Amino acid sequence: MSLALKQVFNKDRTFRPKRRFEPGTQRFELHKKAQASLNAGLDLKLAVQLPHGEDLNDWVAVHVVDFFNRINLIYGTISDSCTDQTCPVMSGGPKYEYRWQDEQRYKRPTALPAPTYMSLLMDWIEMQINNEQIFPTNVGTPFPKSFFQVAKKILSRLFRVFVHVYIHHFDRVSQMGAEAHVNTCYKHFYYFVTEFNLIDHKELEPLVSVCVCACVWMDTLQNLCVESDCMCSHQFYFVSICNFIFKYINIEFKGQDSKKRSYKDREEDVSL
Repeated sequence: MSLALKQVFNKDRTFRPKRRFEPGTQRFELHKKAQASLNAGLDLKLAVQLPHGEDLNDWVAVHVVDFFNRINLIYGTISDSCTDQTCPVMSGGPKYEYRWQDEQRYKRPTALPAPTYMSLLMDWIEMQINNEQIFPTNVGTPFPKSFFQVAKKILSRLFRVFVHVYIHHFDRVSQMGAEAHVNTCYKHFYYFVTEFNLIDHKELEPLVSVCVCACVWMDTLQNLCVESDCMCSHQFYFVSICNFIFKYINIEFKGQDSKKRSYKDREEDVSL
């Protein structure tokens, strides 16, 4: 593994401290089961499915925390190239802009630099997953009725991190040789949220072509690698395809005159 690639998974580059599961708890066992499926190379479409006999709330909670940790790691890796100067507005290309509103400091939807938006977003998510009333850790403590609403909000906002990283910082990901890892994380995330309808389809629009292309090509290349017992050439082709897709997305956006679509964050939408 190259030095640059090791940096992608360097815990010191994590944007926020990892939230860990307590050993011996049911959620820790679910986390281990999910990780074992991934490490065994199980088809991600199958890996995201609810294991027989397990509670859906627990399964979603485990994945929300896991995706929070992994996406934090991804953003932390490219954060040195995401500055107020390079990204003065949190966006996903010229067509999509994300605005922040929290009913505290920002009482109206406000356009913010991407680093500021990311910091506010991660602070808010961290508060949710550390809140025992929303993400209970004690066995037998029921989830609140609003749990799924909160989980959906968190996942839809984490998706925006993918949008920004892919469209504005994929060159940096490529320079570090981390495309395969980021794409696998995204594919896992996409299959999970679509399996349980956790993100509105309109929210997925910025990367809809990437969703389809990445998943189809990764499945195809996985089959090729199994048949040929060789990963090198196929990974090279996949990386080349991804680079083409993201460059095409930017060209396509720049060539469109359609009005920019803005999304606002409202913290009260998920308050208990």
